[in-house]
Amino acid sequence: MAMTVHCDIVSAEGEIFSGLVEMVIAHGNLGDLGISPGHAPLITDLKPGPIRLVKQGGDTEVFYISGGFLEVQPSMVKVLADTVQRAADLDEASAQEAVKAAEKALSEQGAEFDYGSAAARLAEAAAQLRTVQQMRKKFGGS
Repeated sequence: MAMTVHCDIVSAEGEIFSGLVEMVIAHGNLGDLGISPGHAPLITDLKPGPIRLVKQGGDTEVFYISGGFLEVQPSMVKVLADTVQRAADLDEASAQEAVKAAEKALSEQGAEFDYGSAAARLAEAAAQLRTVQQMRKKFGGS
């Protein structure tokens, strides 16, 4: 049996996942990082995108986070995020529409335009779309 570590994924709404995992793969500011049992203690911020869990027994579950923090301690891994969704609940068509709407907002800048807000909406929509596409490509989703 593979070694495991306890993992919690928590959002502002509450706990989304709690259980034993063999590995956590997250999208950090410097690229993807993999956390397995015995990893050195670490705290890092996370970019919007997928969090992949290889659960005890080898099953994989993917979540989308809007960004947040990852904490690694000897006996646990904790992901803290503003919003978390199961990747299976994301809709590719909706994510594509959100990207188009955000791109349109960026191109039609008016006097009261908030560039930071529009850019953040575009980044989040693009990360959701990337999560759905990666899930479909890697795991054969429709």
